Amino acid sequence: MELSIFDSLKKIRIPKVLLILPPFTQLNTPYPSIVYLNGFLKSKNVICKQADLGLDVVLEIFSKKGLREILNKSESDEFSENANRIIALKENYIQTIDDVISFLQNKNSSLAHIICSNDFLPKASRFNQQEDLEWCFGTMGIQDQARYLATLYLDDISDFIVETCDADFGFSRYAERLGRCANSFDELNKMLGQKDSLIIQIMKNKLRVLLDDFKPDLVALSVPFPGNLFGAFKCGQLIREQYPDIKIAMGGGFPNTELRSLSDARVFNYVDFITLDDGEAPFLNLIEFLSGKRSVKNLKRTFHLHESKVVFTDNSETKDFLQNELPVPDYSGLNLKNYLSVIEMANPMHSLWSNGRWNKLTLAHGCYWAKCTFCDVSLDYIKRYDQTAAPRICDNIEELIRQTGENGFHFVDEAAPPALLRDVSIEIIKRKLNVVWWTNIRFEKSFTADLCRLLKASGCIAMSGGLEVASDRLLKLIDKGVTVEQVTKVCRNFSNAGILVHAYLMYGYPTQTKQETVDSLEMVRQLFESGIIQSGFWHRFAMTAHSPVGMNPEMYQTKIISKDVPAFANNDLEFDELVPVKHEMFSEGLRKSLYNYMRGVGFDIPLQKWFEEKIPVTKINPDYIQTFIDEPEISFFKPTARLVYNGVFPVMKLMPVKSGKEQSELTFISNAGNQKILFGKKYGEWLMNYFEHFMISSQQLITMSKLKEDFEKDFPDEFDLFWISKSASKLREIGLLVL
Repeated sequence: MELSIFDSLKKIRIPKVLLILPPFTQLNTPYPSIVYLNGFLKSKNVICKQADLGLDVVLEIFSKKGLREILNKSESDEFSENANRIIALKENYIQTIDDVISFLQNKNSSLAHIICSNDFLPKASRFNQQEDLEWCFGTMGIQDQARYLATLYLDDISDFIVETCDADFGFSRYAERLGRCANSFDELNKMLGQKDSLIIQIMKNKLRVLLDDFKPDLVALSVPFPGNLFGAFKCGQLIREQYPDIKIAMGGGFPNTELRSLSDARVFNYVDFITLDDGEAPFLNLIEFLSGKRSVKNLKRTFHLHESKVVFTDNSETKDFLQNELPVPDYSGLNLKNYLSVIEMANPMHSLWSNGRWNKLTLAHGCYWAKCTFCDVSLDYIKRYDQTAAPRICDNIEELIRQTGENGFHFVDEAAPPALLRDVSIEIIKRKLNVVWWTNIRFEKSFTADLCRLLKASGCIAMSGGLEVASDRLLKLIDKGVTVEQVTKVCRNFSNAGILVHAYLMYGYPTQTKQETVDSLEMVRQLFESGIIQSGFWHRFAMTAHSPVGMNPEMYQTKIISKDVPAFANNDLEFDELVPVKHEMFSEGLRKSLYNYMRGVGFDIPLQKWFEEKIPVTKINPDYIQTFIDEPEISFFKPTARLVYNGVFPVMKLMPVKSGKEQSELTFISNAGNQKILFGKKYGEWLMNYFEHFMISSQQLITMSKLKEDFEKDFPDEFDLFWISKSASKLREIGLLVL
């Protein structure tokens, strides 16, 4: 579409906007991009509707009607034995599918009992790999056990779909291969011209219903991942062919990272606009343009077509909105009760991504560190750091609980800042909010034992963070800002507080040797065996165009194979290492070993057993990680650190004089029981006078420097000696935190 057509388009007073998540992203909760934009546009009086097409399509397929159509095939020599088994059991699948979906939607919990029996669910090859259920779930975890079995059942059907009618199908992705490393638009464009698969036909039918019902002026397609790119273009294709008056915009994580140098005009056969980075300001400008209030030349961070050539306009005078200026995300219009909670792996931490309906919130835009050399630190979503104030975050939490009826939150930060997490946790506790939350962090030394205990008290159940390569040399080269020792101690603090830990792991980083990969695996093994990490995932290093490694490859002893800028996607770069290492030899062994470690087994298996090829013998001592775990945390506190007690105000009584010493007994009452601490009389009385300043509800929490100053005014003793005394140490053990 050319600029002359834009000039002649019918001006719309206030465009109606349909926000769409194309298939597929996730089953258990809406991807947050559209709910963020929905809340923002409604705050600007724009009429909006939002839809998760991926969920709609899955529910259509995995129903009696949809499954009957898919399974209505005769046995064929071309199908595998497994597919023919499913065909033979098709009536059993059709009979059970609606009940299983209802159970996974938390609408029929009593079904767990028969799902866990041996004869309710038809079983194919996925059940050959099932975990030791008694070991994983015990005798009481019947709901999770049933959810896990029901997920295997869906996976069997998914395998059948992939084999027999749509090789590109996946629950959280569709035709992902077309979006990954798709430097050229050729293959995507060719596939878009082919006959629609059954999955795409279903998607188009669902889309037509939405368009006919809402009659939008503008459709916004959110593409966070390669796995929903093809679905987005198919949506655009249908709209172009059958609803030519509707304008089409695309944005999201995939365009933000992959399409920044877009020049292939064929893309605009399927969309009119592609926006980059945060969508609020660009989309508001786009709506103003469609309303006749803004020139096309004044769009913000937007690609469009002009005289058959791709043009990028960046109206830098229009500023992005700050975090504190953005309204709460808006989930209205999404049927949240229809999402499916599945358990893909019997690991409590690993299951959080797919099990449970999480409200999504961002605490801070960007990354406060923004130095890791493998990361896209030059892009806006990383480099522009802007945090929301803790009271505003808690206002949003309360509003989302009212909206959704759910009190589970996933803070979707690149790396949540420790100080902000502290302030949010204090605010949550002050407001007496009963919430459950998890987020992504850097393994900062700021995550002390006391801070971890506070986070747990506020509802934190899990943390994920990047350990990357467990090698101090490589962590320094990555500019990660942490060491293996520091990561170990932080994970210890989280685990001691009862917070699960997931580690992102990396192999194949430039200059990484075989020995370093093996040693990294050994340290990961020890971290799991010690119980301070519960879940992890190995990623093969990928060089991206927007990372320090990609922009300065020679500094990392690598050479980019082609320096030509692709016309379509430009992010992942092909490269050679100047000193080649066969990193692929580790892929399967790393995966298998980690799979076992996450199940709590295989720790005594020699590392060589996981690999087909010969690997070096590890140089890491068997107790390397345990040595760091056993080191006590150094009780050094900043003068500005605040003292916080999250509990019931203690009760003091004077004790009978013993050995000529007057003593006071402080009783601390909690849900777990009562605990008593003896102090010298004058110290106990002094502490009681300060407890109102320790209480988390206090408007003026006292600092360490103030407490020390006051103590040394009132007593001749040194404060440091008092602070490490047996009584004061016990006071800290039961909940007086220094933050």
